[in-house]
Amino acid sequence: MAVCDNVMPVLSLQAVRSLRWTVLLSAAVLGVASAQASHRDTVHEGRGRTDSRVDATKPTPSRPSARQPKAELPVVVNTWASAGFERAADAGFDVLMDRGTSLDAVVAACSFCERERCDGTVGYGGSPDETGETTLDAMVMDGGSMQVGAVGQLRGVRDAIRAARLVMEKTKHTLLVGESASKFATAMGLASSDLTTPVSAAKHAAWIAQQCQPNFWVAGSVEPDPAVSCGPYRPPAAGRNTSIERLPNTDPTWVRPDNHDTIAAVVVGSDGSIVSGTSTNGAGNKLHGRVGDSPIAGAGSYARAPDGGCGGTGDGDVMMRFLPCYQAVESMARGMNPRDAARDAIARITRHYPTFGGAIVVVNSRGEHSGACSTGLGATWSYTYRSGTMERHAIATVGCE
Repeated sequence: MAVCDNVMPVLSLQAVRSLRWTVLLSAAVLGVASAQASHRDTVHEGRGRTDSRVDATKPTPSRPSARQPKAELPVVVNTWASAGFERAADAGFDVLMDRGTSLDAVVAACSFCERERCDGTVGYGGSPDETGETTLDAMVMDGGSMQVGAVGQLRGVRDAIRAARLVMEKTKHTLLVGESASKFATAMGLASSDLTTPVSAAKHAAWIAQQCQPNFWVAGSVEPDPAVSCGPYRPPAAGRNTSIERLPNTDPTWVRPDNHDTIAAVVVGSDGSIVSGTSTNGAGNKLHGRVGDSPIAGAGSYARAPDGGCGGTGDGDVMMRFLPCYQAVESMARGMNPRDAARDAIARITRHYPTFGGAIVVVNSRGEHSGACSTGLGATWSYTYRSGTMERHAIATVGCE
């Protein structure tokens, strides 16, 4: 007030009135901003406090807010937000702090979930197929060189993301599958190990006891009827009139955190490098030999400098038909922000498959990130990130559409 007292005598009456209105208007603006902030979710930075969330579906204000994900580099973003997935983001970020590359960080984040078997849907001992075997899919993509390495239906090797990296760095191929992928991985020095555990064996036994329900066979297309019975299945007898009920494999009851959580990670380094990667043991009770979207570039993840990166999770059989991660990165290249690019990519799927369950995270080269999900996955969905000078991970939650 002392400053104002010194200035007031030399101001005209009109100037005083103008100053008064300016002060009142500023107070009103600050009051509105404060009210809006009180309704906005906050960030959980993993320091033992009560969980809180940031709503990444709301428009980003023109100025950065401490209550929203800040655009900082480097940044590690990965799908899901349960304990294992949260710590995977920290594992990747710690590698960056130790002067590791963005590629090293993606591999570290995915490897963490492979070892910890995040939600039982990444790594060994989870999601047995219809024969009871667990197999793994993984991919890594360097957005600078546009090189990709991937493995599908990897058998007997636990380090799927490292096997994918070896495909990228040691061969001129993009994808190796099945037993041949396993032989390559062990020849390159990775350990051979049984992927079945007592838990996965028990899951398979329980599924058999439930007459192999649910499964991925089309009802009425084979005998015996897969809707009520286990196989082995065969084509219907010649001349038999069968009623085939071709239903989309997007029933939201099967895409759940306990049976289908892929870790997909995107890292944008301080040097502008952009790398993405995935790892999963796929859909539970799938046909033996099935490969999902995770090792498919553009579907499970995608990276392209300087445009950005993306990672996905959900119904891979549907996602690979639309390449949502390629679409999201391409949309950012054409001027969309991460939020709109993510929502647009998911909307392109739900127009054709309204009950589809899936989600993606999208990051641009400045470190801005967002996500989008379909209602087949639930009402909301959360992902994990860590960036800049953050001491630990944080969580962002988006509303599904």
